[in-house]
Amino acid sequence: MPTPFFIRPIDPVADGPALHAIFGDEDSCRYMTRPAMPTIQATINLMTEWRGDGAGLNWVISETPDGPALGRVAIYPQGKNNVWEAACMIAPAARGKNLAARSLARALDHAFDTLGARRIMADIDPDNTASIRTFEKLGFTLEGRLRGEWEMHIGIRDSLIYGLLRDDPKPWREWPQT
Repeated sequence: MPTPFFIRPIDPVADGPALHAIFGDEDSCRYMTRPAMPTIQATINLMTEWRGDGAGLNWVISETPDGPALGRVAIYPQGKNNVWEAACMIAPAARGKNLAARSLARALDHAFDTLGARRIMADIDPDNTASIRTFEKLGFTLEGRLRGEWEMHIGIRDSLIYGLLRDDPKPWREWPQT
């Protein structure tokens, strides 16, 4: 039986210390455009920045409704008509429970059914096999490779662009409910 989980809007101050287990960890941040955050306050500042104007969704994943954050899932507009981008990160201690795919599935449903998304994309480093597997499990299609797209703390990196359209199959809707 899958591990129960909850998603709720992020509170940067309250969730920052728990999220620092991800965003303060060099390994977890390897494929981000910036290195790991050096302090909890830096993580709080990053979460506040990412929360931005609230146009998208920015949720934490927890085992109980008000429990500590085990991860973050986000879907945010890309400045194009009804095109959104999805992202998810799970704390090292919470990995292996399929939380990324299951929480992204809920966020995708919300984006398609409530926010009016017609397309959701993911921009993934070619070496980030865990993210690639997660988005492929959700039905995303590899659409292309952008060579030398990102100048990051680990060097110049390519991007794999994955996409899911509103009318594409949604394999998660066949998964057991949790």
